[in-house]
Amino acid sequence: MVSFSVSDRVSKMQSSSTFKAAQSAAALREQGHQVIDLTLGEPDFDTPQFIKEYAWEGLQKGLTKYTASSGMKPFTESIAEFYRHRFGASFTPAEVVASCGGKQALFNAACTLLNPGDDVLIPKPYWVTFPEIVTFCEANSVFIETEETDFVLTADQVKDAITDKTKLLIVNSPSNPSGRVIPTAEMRKIIEACVERGVYVLTDECYLFFAYPPGEVFTSATLPPEIREYVCVAGSFSKTFAMTGWRIGYTIASQSWSKELIKLQSHSATHPTSFVQYACARALENASESMAAVQAMLAEYERRRDWLIPALNTIDGFKCGMPEGAFYAFVDVRGVLGDRFTASADVADYMLTEAHTVVTDGAGFGADGFLRFSYATSMENLNTAIERLSKIFGTRSATAA
Repeated sequence: MVSFSVSDRVSKMQSSSTFKAAQSAAALREQGHQVIDLTLGEPDFDTPQFIKEYAWEGLQKGLTKYTASSGMKPFTESIAEFYRHRFGASFTPAEVVASCGGKQALFNAACTLLNPGDDVLIPKPYWVTFPEIVTFCEANSVFIETEETDFVLTADQVKDAITDKTKLLIVNSPSNPSGRVIPTAEMRKIIEACVERGVYVLTDECYLFFAYPPGEVFTSATLPPEIREYVCVAGSFSKTFAMTGWRIGYTIASQSWSKELIKLQSHSATHPTSFVQYACARALENASESMAAVQAMLAEYERRRDWLIPALNTIDGFKCGMPEGAFYAFVDVRGVLGDRFTASADVADYMLTEAHTVVTDGAGFGADGFLRFSYATSMENLNTAIERLSKIFGTRSATAA
């Protein structure tokens, strides 16, 4: 058999650690085990019924053909109007480009900007895909350590990291995997620091609407046009409306950048599914009902968070701060490293084999010694997971935690 000759670009990339962990869960399940899967960042809620009905409405209207690579006009117009009404942002539909999920939005943005040898700043911990996109573009990932600021990126850290080779900063707030939220004032300082040095900024706003009260929700789309010339916002409907399988997202960027995004997409995915674009446009037009659905999901995530974090902190050797957004607990397990475990991957494997509970190793996020728990699952599953982990690690009192 002839071995496949993989390209240099792809051979240097790593597979997604989050999907690897999910595959481990599936394998155990096939063996008949009752597995608690806390890996994927996928809402356990169904897509709201009215959005499904909008999609059916689009099908009934015959929206089954190609659209412009930038997206259907109602889609780009609805995003511009929604951001104007909700955030006071001012940009045109020509600055919006539809994409097949937030991941493609990020990929398109990086591929239209980066050249081989460019430096890209990525704060740790990072979403697993960020450095792999940079690798594909033959650029260099330059990581910014943020543990000393409790995983919240600061403008000073960015200023210290910028060099003459820096082309781009990728920032994600609310963060996957830490759940931390960069305050609005600090985010503005970060972007302004980049613009002053001619550095572009790619903001992953996938979890924009999942910041817990009384947290701030900030979108870079509200920045003045002269600053937004350097900024590309990557947005997604996947988490917001529990539409992960629908594969629909978008970018908000200057017209000159958007033109190149459209060019690239015209030769790859062409455009997202036509009737899905229609459903999303209708959902944004019906913002009151749509955001009520989002708030209901957020309230349930908050309930789970408020129960899970204190429970995790009762397990011997575990330590976890309170996330301000998204739906992840990023747990410091360095307290259990030693004779039995030398890395967080060992802890994750032990949990898998002894407690049939699957989480994602923090090393994939640039933070060995941590584990990511997704609480986008039922309270029953979370309760069972804590019971199992308590048995294999032991517990300490909440006061001691």
